[in-house]
Amino acid sequence: MAVPIVYSRASVGIDAPLVSVETHLTPGLPAFNLVGLPETAVRESKDRVRSAIINSGYEFPTRRITVNLAPGDLPKQGTRFDLAIALGILAASGQINGRGLAAVECVGELALNGDLRPVGGVLSAALSCKRAERAMLSAPGDDIQAALVRSLDVYAADTLDTACRHLNGSAPLAATPHSVPANPRSGDYPDLADVRGQYQGRRALEIAACGGHNLLMLGPPGTGKTMLAARLPGLLPPLDEDEAFEAAAVQALGERGFAPGNWRVRPFRNPHHTSSAAALIGGGTIPRPGEVSLAHRGVLFLDELPEFERRVLEVLREPLETGYVTISRAARSMTFPARFQLVAAMNPCPCGYHGDPSGRCVCTPEQIGRYRRRISGPLLDRIDLQIEIARERGWLDTADHATNETTAIVRARVLHARAQQQQRQGCLNSELQNDQLQLHADLDAKSRAFMRQAFERFDLSARLTRREPAPLPRPDDSLTVHPGPGLIHRMTTNPYEIHIDAETAYVAEQSSVEDNRYVFAYTITITNTGTVSARLVSRHWVITDAKGHVQEVRGDGVVGEQPHLAPGESFTYTSGAMLETEVGTMHGSYQMAADDGTSFDAPIAAFRLSVPNVLH
Repeated sequence: MAVPIVYSRASVGIDAPLVSVETHLTPGLPAFNLVGLPETAVRESKDRVRSAIINSGYEFPTRRITVNLAPGDLPKQGTRFDLAIALGILAASGQINGRGLAAVECVGELALNGDLRPVGGVLSAALSCKRAERAMLSAPGDDIQAALVRSLDVYAADTLDTACRHLNGSAPLAATPHSVPANPRSGDYPDLADVRGQYQGRRALEIAACGGHNLLMLGPPGTGKTMLAARLPGLLPPLDEDEAFEAAAVQALGERGFAPGNWRVRPFRNPHHTSSAAALIGGGTIPRPGEVSLAHRGVLFLDELPEFERRVLEVLREPLETGYVTISRAARSMTFPARFQLVAAMNPCPCGYHGDPSGRCVCTPEQIGRYRRRISGPLLDRIDLQIEIARERGWLDTADHATNETTAIVRARVLHARAQQQQRQGCLNSELQNDQLQLHADLDAKSRAFMRQAFERFDLSARLTRREPAPLPRPDDSLTVHPGPGLIHRMTTNPYEIHIDAETAYVAEQSSVEDNRYVFAYTITITNTGTVSARLVSRHWVITDAKGHVQEVRGDGVVGEQPHLAPGESFTYTSGAMLETEVGTMHGSYQMAADDGTSFDAPIAAFRLSVPNVLH
């Protein structure tokens, strides 16, 4: 006696291995045995199949039924085999013609009344079905996803009886037409023109979009970091067909599944900072993808980065390096793709206002250090672009807003840059390997000297030598390095720009509490981040104690010198101040003279002078 075989597909991660449903009827006491490593939901299909066959007007055989789900060493889960099992029993009992079963694969869940229900996640099955050169028979709803695959005949049956009539040839079904939803347009995303000013942030966003680089934005609250991140997907091209299938196959495994309306739309995932490591990386008894995989071929945005638990952030290391994650559990081990673009935002300190000209920061250096150390060096090494987003002044100027470039304008440049990269090297800049870097982005002697200086100054790891540097700025841009949380790629079009860092210390041996004399040392690092060499001519300090008393100090140069700084050069000095209170602030400016004859001020953001343990 011939054993009919009905083909179906299992779901193992994003793979859909073939399952052959073999049915054998033998005389004897009625029994229904299901073998082939079926899990609970599959074993329960016996009752659903029996009721569906009877309620569809067919006879359930009163014989000994053995159904084998081959291969026997592959665990089977879910309700997706119901339709195949029912058709196998009907074919084995001669109630339907089994000759057409070899050319079709069946996926669907049966209701007790014989209705066919979608099971979701059929896109991987459809791709595998096409490669096997078979048609697909599924429930209404699932056929829409399956029809995204070109040159695949997909038939949707609403009931078991409809499926049987189709296979018998008495009432053939029409194939679901292949239809691809409209490609996403840049207008479907928030417009970049909504971001007032913030040229550095906009420029960094464009560079990240061009090369597929990871991006970290550091700045006080309200500076537009989240606004910028939300506009990155609008700058990216739609997914190509292969990328779309990859992303859809992963999303289909998530709790919400895959919506055909999101076809070719790059994912944008924004998990909350309280998310666990399992939520980010994936997990479960039967492993399911986490946020890093659901963001595959799209953007993963982590706002308030230091507020994530450190151990949670550390799970990002491997997927950022390899582009996939492997989740191993006692029952199963699965590998999911995770090639995403990371965009993160963080405040410079716990209160968020360190370095802000307003002087609102109340954090001690120790608190700031602990806050920034929540992000490990190895993780920072994997973030290509790290920029400071300063508070924008004059943002109410409507004229400035009117001149902002729209998403459409910037997106056109991004598409052009990506096309050039593909033509030159066959991949994005962020995907270049070490030998490709040597070929396409080899540094000249001056650039090597600059990078050597940066590595020595910031104690950078060797990993960065194998990563793609930021794309070259436009002719009116410069790329400089200055202290911050890791390596900061700072882009500017301002030829007259000075970056100033301040560190303070209480000098107890020169102070006298009885006399209300408190002496503080401050160390200033002045870095020329502009494009024109300049000399420090004079200084102006405003020193305020806790009682509101103000001292103003003016003088030529600093510590008897007038340092001349070429672009990228720094000058560090230490001086002191005395207060009548335990706490105070300092701010001011340096008067600079550029080599081209231009005079300009370099503002010094307010910083605090405080006796240890007074405030905290």
